[in-house]
Amino acid sequence: MSYWFHRNPLKATAVQNFDIKMFAHDPEALKILGDLRQSRARVLQLLPDPNHTSEQVTTALNLYLALVRGLLLQPGEGVAASKLCHALTFRWNDSIIEGVTARDDAVFEVASVVMNVAFWFMKHAVLIAVKPEISMDDAKEVHTSLRKAAGLIKFVQDNLSAQLSEQPADGGDLDGRVITAYLNQCTAEAQEVTIARAIELKHNPSLVSALANETSKMFTTAADSLNSLDVRVFGHWKAYFGLKAKFYLAYAHNYQGEALLAQDKCGEAIRSLQESKKMYAEANELAVEYSKTKGRGTQAKPERHTFFKRLLPILDRTLEKCERENGFIYHQKVPYDPVELEMNDKTHGLVSPEPFEIPSVSPLWTPVAYAAFDESKLNKNDKSKSKAEKKAEEEVKPVKEVPIVDPETEHKTESGCVLS
Repeated sequence: MSYWFHRNPLKATAVQNFDIKMFAHDPEALKILGDLRQSRARVLQLLPDPNHTSEQVTTALNLYLALVRGLLLQPGEGVAASKLCHALTFRWNDSIIEGVTARDDAVFEVASVVMNVAFWFMKHAVLIAVKPEISMDDAKEVHTSLRKAAGLIKFVQDNLSAQLSEQPADGGDLDGRVITAYLNQCTAEAQEVTIARAIELKHNPSLVSALANETSKMFTTAADSLNSLDVRVFGHWKAYFGLKAKFYLAYAHNYQGEALLAQDKCGEAIRSLQESKKMYAEANELAVEYSKTKGRGTQAKPERHTFFKRLLPILDRTLEKCERENGFIYHQKVPYDPVELEMNDKTHGLVSPEPFEIPSVSPLWTPVAYAAFDESKLNKNDKSKSKAEKKAEEEVKPVKEVPIVDPETEHKTESGCVLS
């Protein structure tokens, strides 16, 4: 099911040694710096492999954030900015655009780390989804992982973006348009799991139609957020959103047709199913366009997945039944315009990002430890370092990610899920 999802590369970063000068070698301050180095390295060590558990990654993230918060705020109950906020230079690349961004800003560091962990949760969801037989527990883990990813991204959007000391790189991962795209992608993909479950449990067709319609709108919002960015760079990712939006419109109209048929509105049902076939054909065309469009990230192939392929024969059978019954029984006029899709209060906001809260500042950050750092020497070039040492600190190497293998298994159910 990795073919069902598009994933962009993880962010890469330079080594951070946390070399901050002190008035004197205070043991508490030295321990903070050592723990910052170790905890950051641990997070970066875990992220390339989606096989790790979410608990491992969450624990590592929280440990690092508790320590790095001391670079954001002064110790104590107040909210005064720390003198160390701009003490270090952090270097990160981005998931889509080329190049490296360097900022003397701890907020930039926190936002970058949190976004990268969100990307890990997105990839972890794919790892679970590629299993040949997807159990109910697996589906729940995919759903939860995507909601956690959305929660992390929303935290950056709501709490960190406005605090950045400089404007984010145009098209970078902290650009508001890119954040919006990722947020809607995660939320929409989590809702895909909800739709699959609704279909397996044979929920009311009107409910499935409303869910699919809302999911289509989320993918459309994700695509629209990228409109003002370079299509040569973002076109591949945007095409994925476009084909998913069309595909779920096809599902929405199909289940709307089933609901209308159950209400003996055969003429309207036929028109809904005709619109579904049209949307399905457009989704297929967009899948071809997506495969031909160059860009960073994985090559999803949703048109090969069971959930995609099984819609058309179901759609054809239902449409044939409607046309036959309308000819023999109902004799209703088929509307020229498509029947408007309905929204359902029960489905609106059904899937929401899982709220993320940054942990409290580590107790290691005492007033004594904080006072040990020398304000007069903050963010000064260290002339004692060799050129080789400085080069090593500035080098940003691409992340070697552990690949996710998809056997392209044929699933036995319409949704690709097994409820057990």
